[in-house]
Amino acid sequence: MPIDAAKALAAEPRLGEIGWDHKDIQLYHLGLGAGRPATDPDELRYTLESKLHVLPSFATVAGAGMAMMGGLAAPGIEINLAGVLHGGQSIELHRPIPVKGSATSTARVAALYDKGKAAVVVLRTEVADADGPLWTSDAQIFVRGEGGFGGERGPSVKEELPERAPDRVEERHIREEQALLYRLSGDWNPLHADPEFAKLAGFDRPILHGLCSYGMTLKAVVDTALGGDVSRVRAYRTRFAGIVFPGETLRIRMWQEPGRVLVSVSAVERDDAPVLADTVVEHA
Repeated sequence: MPIDAAKALAAEPRLGEIGWDHKDIQLYHLGLGAGRPATDPDELRYTLESKLHVLPSFATVAGAGMAMMGGLAAPGIEINLAGVLHGGQSIELHRPIPVKGSATSTARVAALYDKGKAAVVVLRTEVADADGPLWTSDAQIFVRGEGGFGGERGPSVKEELPERAPDRVEERHIREEQALLYRLSGDWNPLHADPEFAKLAGFDRPILHGLCSYGMTLKAVVDTALGGDVSRVRAYRTRFAGIVFPGETLRIRMWQEPGRVLVSVSAVERDDAPVLADTVVEHA
């Protein structure tokens, strides 16, 4: 059934209550590969409750699944979930995320773009606690076969990388079991765990969650370019350009500019196949 853009955009936001504590934060960080070496003081900021800080990409799993699945069930959007791909993700931080919190999440369809043979649904989640706004998150969902409803094509978000060599190049190995650990933070898609399901989807074996690569990349930027200070992150956006498998290695190239870091991420073992593109970390 075609997307009814007017109906989807006019739908009432979906409200929900979310909460988290240090165990959720630690589990998320471990799912990104934190804790190596286990006694490294820099890594203990991600794993030890008495020293804990919160990587801002935790926003993508707080209340996991509610915003995305709620948005895809909004009035005017009746789609086949088999045709859904996570095309891009952005977060804007209004202040640092506390180690323990409870908040109200407001999710809605913020935009719909017509790409001809496909549609892009922008699902926006705004989260606030008793002290005010915490973060705003946009998930860009690419839906194959649902274009042609007469909407705008949408803006271009391509980021041109500098022609000079990157200022930093970091490599982050993905453990064989990392997807199994990461999915405990709320993304239970069997594509990331079940070999038979992965083959039905056209892959030789399960793939890593795109949002895991997203979090691993932000951690690498914070730990190196931002001096380990998570509170400096103001916003972070990316486009998912390709897959990566557990057991492979992410190559993370960074170009530092005033107030931001431009990033490209590729899979080392597959001749630098693209993983994340148009990636920017804005910072103080």
